[in-house]
Amino acid sequence: MEKVAVFALNGKKKEEIDAPSIFETPLRFDLIRRAVKVAQSVKKQSQGRDPLAGKRMSVENWQTGYAVARVPRTKGSGFPKARNGAFVPQAVGGHLAFAPTTAKNVHIKINKQEKKLALHSAVAATSKMETVKERGHKLENVKSFPLVIDDKIQTVKKTQKIKEILVSMGLWDDVMRAKNYQKLRPGKGRLRGRKYKRKTGPLLVIKEDFGIAKASRNIAGIDVVDIRRLSVENLAPGAMPGRLVLWTQSAFNSLSKM
Repeated sequence: MEKVAVFALNGKKKEEIDAPSIFETPLRFDLIRRAVKVAQSVKKQSQGRDPLAGKRMSVENWQTGYAVARVPRTKGSGFPKARNGAFVPQAVGGHLAFAPTTAKNVHIKINKQEKKLALHSAVAATSKMETVKERGHKLENVKSFPLVIDDKIQTVKKTQKIKEILVSMGLWDDVMRAKNYQKLRPGKGRLRGRKYKRKTGPLLVIKEDFGIAKASRNIAGIDVVDIRRLSVENLAPGAMPGRLVLWTQSAFNSLSKM
């Protein structure tokens, strides 16, 4: 079984441990892409219209004999105002002909075994340098793959200390790549709290949180996730596998139970 180096907080090699067999899973990009789409569909909010929109006015049908179209018209409009059509789709203020409804099912399903294999494949992709490099991560100073660090990092509570650890592990170049990239988003997304697009940086997978999540939240591109809540979407943002991952030793050992 392949050996993996475990690094201390100062970036020096501490020991070697056996790599879990999950890293031998074949890469299935099709299943990863499908699992990410399923996760995104679950979070999608249903869009629809009020069923009574455009139908709240009092209308009457004049029938024939007035030399006007037989469309519903607002009550009390009279013949001089014969153009006050209402209710029907072609009238100003009328209802939509085929309005979107919240009853539409937009959720996608996936088999349990396929979802499990997609997660295992996404984990295995994080140990392939070529796959990680294709995502655009900066790997010039990264020490090894997969990258494992001592559990003491889970007790760090200062952002400056996290920065020093990332520098010692060779991950700070990738953080700066995510920080310096800022692209203006087109369309209405600029008005809805997502004005800029940003790059995704390293992922830190932990077993217990003693302050590391709060200390890391102000660093661009960094995400911290519990190994028990690890998902394909964390490992393959945008359905592109091969994210740069920093495993804590306890979280790395937990992979053998998956």
